[in-house]
Amino acid sequence: MSGYLKRHTESLVKDVGVARAAELAGKSKATLGRYYSDAPEHADRFMPADTIALLEAAARYPHVTSALAELRGMGLSYHADRPNADGSVNHDVIKLSQRFALLMAEYTASIADGTISINEAKRMLRETSALQQVLIEMKLNLEKEAAGGGA
Repeated sequence: MSGYLKRHTESLVKDVGVARAAELAGKSKATLGRYYSDAPEHADRFMPADTIALLEAAARYPHVTSALAELRGMGLSYHADRPNADGSVNHDVIKLSQRFALLMAEYTASIADGTISINEAKRMLRETSALQQVLIEMKLNLEKEAAGGGA
């Protein structure tokens, strides 16, 4: 579980950008790095919840919050307006198809030698997270359509 949270903490920091994250959090880049380091001497260091909240507000996706929800067998649902380019379900289907194609291309390249390396798994995880984000946006647009506020 610890490694899982650290990987998502790293994704959060990199989503925001290391320099910007350090500025927003009021912490050094080295301190942020320790929060997601898998080195034994940093095994007990985790990012404080208030710092996570600050960075997730600036991020494109709530990486750590999502990881915590997944660990509990739960999911997230956005309620704020986060429209896509035109807010249409058709646009969502196109984005979904593109993201899925990217994930499958990454998988195909990764499995070509019969094994998936750590770096390949990380790339696939990034694509999976991006696909998940598209699905969340699509769900929001479908809920909006169902409520009669469609495009």
